[in-house]
Amino acid sequence: MSLSLIGRLLAAPVSEPIRGVIGLARLIEGQVVAEIYDEDKIRGALAELELKLDLEEIDLAEYEAQEEILLQRLNEIREMKRDG
Repeated sequence: MSLSLIGRLLAAPVSEPIRGVIGLARLIEGQVVAEIYDEDKIRGALAELELKLDLEEIDLAEYEAQEEILLQRLNEIREMKRDG
């Protein structure tokens, strides 16, 4: 039995849970990124924003401010996808 194998066996109770946490963190990060950069969600938010304006739940200034933020995010997503 080599020394490195013994070391790995002794470290397993600590290292394996850490690897699991790291794997879970990567999975969560992937899901968050997918949600943040979902064009359909942003288009839906734009439609909802326009509906709020039509129903006079928000004024034109608020609509324009929120629309600018959403359109900027949409452009960033498209640039990211284009750049690879």
